[in-house]
Amino acid sequence: MGGRAFEINRGLPPADFLSSMGAPAGNFSAYPESLVKKILLLLLALAATLELAAAEKRVLVYTRNFTKDGKGYVHDNIATSVAMLKKLGAEHGFAVEASDKPGVFTDENLKQYSALIFSNSNNEAFEGEEQRAVFQRYIRGGGGFVGIHSASGSERNWPYYWAVLGGKFRRHPPLQPFTIQVLDPKHPSAAHLGATWQWTDEFYYNEQLNPRMRVILAGEFRALNDKKASATDPGNAFGELYPLAWCQEYDGGRQFYTALGHKIEYYGDPKFQKHVLGGILWVLRMKE
Repeated sequence: MGGRAFEINRGLPPADFLSSMGAPAGNFSAYPESLVKKILLLLLALAATLELAAAEKRVLVYTRNFTKDGKGYVHDNIATSVAMLKKLGAEHGFAVEASDKPGVFTDENLKQYSALIFSNSNNEAFEGEEQRAVFQRYIRGGGGFVGIHSASGSERNWPYYWAVLGGKFRRHPPLQPFTIQVLDPKHPSAAHLGATWQWTDEFYYNEQLNPRMRVILAGEFRALNDKKASATDPGNAFGELYPLAWCQEYDGGRQFYTALGHKIEYYGDPKFQKHVLGGILWVLRMKE
């Protein structure tokens, strides 16, 4: 492109700044109207850029896996899931930070985040009641929550966490292929999937389910190869189809959960990525 490159020298006084752009010395009224308009447009663009940067959504990905005896199951997909979430954030306008340290749960720290994403966390998410109180205040203050896969296995002894996530992990049959029914194709986490989705995963049986949640994906659990199945497992609160992904609005915040996501390679699958992304954008109110 022709013409002189335009750079702002922040050290110049206003008059010198204008002169550096070729404007005549003197009062502002002496400058050409075209130059004044150019400066005003520049300032408006700068203000819009700063406003956009200030308004950028931020999320905290939390991945803690902890049991006192050290025997809790830890997924090998955690690093890959975090990398996927950072990639999605960079591509879709939200900043992503990640931690497995419960010390991040302070009121002051959580103020900067629009949502928490518990990605394959498991067992004890918090170190004590104060951190649980911080989490509760965050949700009640309108903070969003996203749970991925084993996040339903976190805080198994705290009913408030079950209510925020929408359920509590009970068990799963062996990893196997199954057909997912898309019950809410208008939700951004499922709009790309069609009527059904063929998938291989751990089919999570979660209990303490919220009967008023908005079920997005479900599966026919009676068609599974499950040698441990019983007449009451997993229950018939939702009929023959059992929820695998859902969203809700509970206690002031928005929540999305997907039971899918056991294997490392799933986090590189475009359909799975869009599924998780749609849930995040819905929680962030960036898509409805």
